[in-house]
Amino acid sequence: MRKLFVSQPMNGKTNEEILAERNRLIEKAENALQEKFEVIDSFFEDAPHDAKPLWFLGKSFELLSTADVAIFGKGWKSARGCKLENEACIEYGITVIESYSE
Repeated sequence: MRKLFVSQPMNGKTNEEILAERNRLIEKAENALQEKFEVIDSFFEDAPHDAKPLWFLGKSFELLSTADVAIFGKGWKSARGCKLENEACIEYGITVIESYSE
């Protein structure tokens, strides 16, 4: 089973908003490619309270390295981490689904 990485802006959103969008993106990826995925858990609810943005990005890249497909949610082009994740996917041959063209 192929693995799916979800990249979405999270800054300023509640956990509930993040998880709802994440679930929608997973469904969108599965519908777009007509397959079920093993979803990589890239939502860090138990992150250290003083974690800086690069901590999150480092963890995300570690997980992204195991992905076959990545889907990018609304606003990704305005989020630093999402933009870097997108570029990494392109450079390293991970299939990209851009959920929104902005």
